Amino acid sequence: MNRIAESELILNPDGSIYHLKLKPENIADDIIVVGDPGRVPVLSAYFDKIEFKQSNREIVTHTGYIGKKRLTVLSTGMGTDNLDIVINELDAIVNIDLEQRIPKTEHKALNIIRLGTSGAMQEDIPVGSYVMSTHGIGLDGLMRFYAAGNEIEDKALTEAFLKQTHWPSDLPKAYIVEGSNDLMKRMEKGYVRGITATAPGFFGPQGRVLRLPLAYPDLNDRISAFSYEGYRITNFEMETSALYGLSKALGHNAMTVCAIIANRLRKEYAKDYKPSVTALIEDLLEKLSK
Repeated sequence: MNRIAESELILNPDGSIYHLKLKPENIADDIIVVGDPGRVPVLSAYFDKIEFKQSNREIVTHTGYIGKKRLTVLSTGMGTDNLDIVINELDAIVNIDLEQRIPKTEHKALNIIRLGTSGAMQEDIPVGSYVMSTHGIGLDGLMRFYAAGNEIEDKALTEAFLKQTHWPSDLPKAYIVEGSNDLMKRMEKGYVRGITATAPGFFGPQGRVLRLPLAYPDLNDRISAFSYEGYRITNFEMETSALYGLSKALGHNAMTVCAIIANRLRKEYAKDYKPSVTALIEDLLEKLSK
């Protein structure tokens, strides 16, 4: 088996993975990822015991226990580019022998649950509700750089989306990947289900206008009108497609659940969404710790 070069698998002097600054013993099998580094201590405050803390740039990691359940909370920062780093490095930690620089013969699957905030793309999804992402639709193009991207995408859904929306040829070709059904069964109760659209930015890519006009002003209308075999696009955010695509390609289980803090069609925004996020945190931790 070929050894992975130093330029491809970058380690710190202490042997930890480069960006995350983590070693295999520092993470649990169940990992909650959040965008905001400040949300990590909010979640770990519910732990009965914290055994490990680490931080580097926007990536903050806390590992500990709720009762006998070991959990890791890790911040990713915003965007699919950050998820590309985080998921690849988490996989490397558990599935590559970092000292020998070769893949391990026995594969380990992590459970990775994203807890985030999002804007609804359907009028009937109110601010304050929670959406579980059955699929992530990538408008970012990330998985098109990986050979496995073609294997893991839901081709029927993707082709229906491209056709119905008359997807512009000069934008990255969208792809759709399903999340982990096993995780969704564990977490399902109380959540709206639907496809989550992942944009490569917060303003123009999500149809927001400040001073720059949009190239395709009606694109959000096309996205929210999409329907295929009972599926519809429920919300917009910036991470899920990369989480689902990379996790599935690497053999991990991934799921996203988001608190809806805005409704894009109604032009509504929650003045104080923290109580809603707190309730989601408590619900998710209760389900995970059972």
